[in-house]
Order: sequence, then structure tokens, then C-alpha cells
Amino acid sequence: MNLQNRTILITGGSAGIGLAFALKFAELGNEVIVTGRRQRVLEEVKAKYPKLHTIQSDVADPAQIAGLAARVKADLPKLDVLMNNAGIMLYKNLRAPATDLAALMTEVNINVGGVIGMTSAFIDILTANKGTVINVSSALAFVPLPAAPIYSATKAAIHSYTQSLRFQLEESGVEIIELMPPAVKTDMTAALPEGAISLITTDELVKQSFASLKAGALEIRPGQSKTLARMRRLAPDFINGQLWKASRKLVPVAVGQAG
Repeated sequence: MNLQNRTILITGGSAGIGLAFALKFAELGNEVIVTGRRQRVLEEVKAKYPKLHTIQSDVADPAQIAGLAARVKADLPKLDVLMNNAGIMLYKNLRAPATDLAALMTEVNINVGGVIGMTSAFIDILTANKGTVINVSSALAFVPLPAAPIYSATKAAIHSYTQSLRFQLEESGVEIIELMPPAVKTDMTAALPEGAISLITTDELVKQSFASLKAGALEIRPGQSKTLARMRRLAPDFINGQLWKASRKLVPVAVGQAG
């Protein structure tokens, strides 16, 4: 991937992995737009990093995706990189009926629906500019974290979707990259028991990922992602059991349930 002189849109770019990548891309001289759901947080990011463009937009809302696409295509017609990074992880108890079935689909709507909707909304400009799509999935696409079952399933879905996208666009000139981070030290992983799962910093993730991007990798597995992919093939029962052991205390206790 060419890492300079690009116009880059990063969803979920106001914190965590998305912001870390935005700052690195900006440091390399690219024009970077970050989106997020919370206007106040975006304003804080803009005040701290004035070179970044910030736009409030929720990837779970098709109308907001359409509005974002129209605005970016009009104002930044050289857009040639879309990084689908926005995502949330929730711990779920599957043994009890959900009290809110709509809320049960939140991770699917953001983590999967957002990627599919954003890619479709921008595919014309990315094709015209011979651009790049970077989909952020996870090492959990290979083996699930049982305490976060829906999140894990969404990342497996993005892995599959990205492979199909790459095949369908193979003659379009659009580069399709999948970034599969391991557990990263961000607000999303703050609830994980200390020492239960090894975490890397966003700085280390960026360092490893940009080395792979520069080398032209299309599927990037930093840190323990490579190990999880290997263990999934060699000892699936063992690695699944280890992740269950590490996360089972994070499963919420339902009302009236002993645990």
C-alpha cells in the first residue's frame, strides 16, 4: 500500500485504534478524515489535532452513511482510502432471554452493517480513484472470545466479507486489505482481567501494521493474531478452552440467574 499523498477516511477514528492510525497517517503527510458518533469527543480531537478533519456520523444509521458519502464526495473528491474501523464489543449472557431484542443486534449493526454500508456507499469514488479499503476485523475471527460471542461472530463475518470483496474487485484496481488486531490496550478491553489475555499497545499495533502495509500485505496479523490463527488449525479445542477460561467471569449474570 502506498502510505503517502492519500486522502483517508477512518470510521470510529476519535479514539483507540482508529485515532492511532489517523495520527500515523497524518504524520506521513496524508489528508485524514475521522468519523465518530459523539460530537463532543470529535471536537476534543479536533482541538488537540487540528490537522485532522472530523465529521459526526454513525455507521449503524444508513441515512447518516448516505449523508456522509455525499458530503465527502463533494468536499474531498480525491478520497482514495476507506478504513472501516468503527466497532463495539459487548459481553453477553446467552443462557438467558434478552430483554431487548433490538439492542441485542447493536454489535451486528455497527460492526457488520457499518462495514458493508460504508463500503457500498464509497465504492464508486474508491474505484474511480483506484483506492484502498482497509477492513478492521480481529484475531477473534479465527477463535471466539466466548464472553463476547456476538462481537466475535461479527469479526468472523467481516473476515469472510473481505475475502469476497477482494475477489469481486480484483480487476477494479481497488486494493482490499484486512487488518486483524490481537487484543489491544484500549477502552474496549479495559474490563479484561489483568494477565488473563496479553495486550499490545496501540503504538505497537501501528508499528507492526504499517510495516506490513508498506510491504504490501493484504491480510495483516500483528502480534498474537498469528498465534491464534495457527492454534485454530493445530489445537482448536485447546485454544477455545483457554479463551473461555480467560473470559468466563466477564459474562454478565442475568436477573434471577445464579451465574
